[in-house]
Amino acid sequence: MRRRPRTAAAVLLGLLLTLIAASPALAAGYRYWSFWDGAGGTWAYATQGPSTARPADGTVYGFRFSVSKDAAAEAARPRAAADFEAVCAGTPAADGKKRVAVVLDFGVPEDAPGGERPPQDAPRTACAQVAPEATAAEALASVAKPLRYNGAALLCGISGYPRTGCGEPIADPEPGAAAPSASASASASASASASGSASAPAGSGGPSAGLVAGIAAVVAVAAAGVWQSRRRGR
Repeated sequence: MRRRPRTAAAVLLGLLLTLIAASPALAAGYRYWSFWDGAGGTWAYATQGPSTARPADGTVYGFRFSVSKDAAAEAARPRAAADFEAVCAGTPAADGKKRVAVVLDFGVPEDAPGGERPPQDAPRTACAQVAPEATAAEALASVAKPLRYNGAALLCGISGYPRTGCGEPIADPEPGAAAPSASASASASASASASGSASAPAGSGGPSAGLVAGIAAVVAVAAAGVWQSRRRGR
């Protein structure tokens, strides 16, 4: 009778290993548009998505397309300075409007989806002049149409780039993917961060909820079996 707890423990270990082996491999990175706040002249991964962020006059926002980790410390930043004056100096202030500097970095050819390439090599800048209550997404739409979103309100394409795809996981980052910089993604998160943002692609790595729930259930069942075995052995 004393062997039963050991047997139950062995069964538990086997089931755990089976669940872990059956789980999908974690993505090393994602191909997506990340969203950046340029407050203070320094890019920081945005803490909310462009559809909820409501910038004040004088704000700088950046968008970068790349293959990156869905994490603040590992996402690729825009390659242009977060400089409001440089972008909006030629756009005078107007009553009933606010100015938002927008930096668009389409990334490098190595990060482009198959059959596509960035529409331009250098980052593009534009000064959006929008209503005081406008969101960052509305400011972006005023200077960079067409925009493309998926069903989860994740920003997938800016100025028509890329034509397809949206935050797809990449098993191994492609050559040329930007080196780790200092959001979230996010984020993202995904940005995360997804919640209507460009920050985070859907799925940000880590064990899935189903896997965690499965392991928890196995642990509970096995623990009950061990307890019952011990009672019978007394």
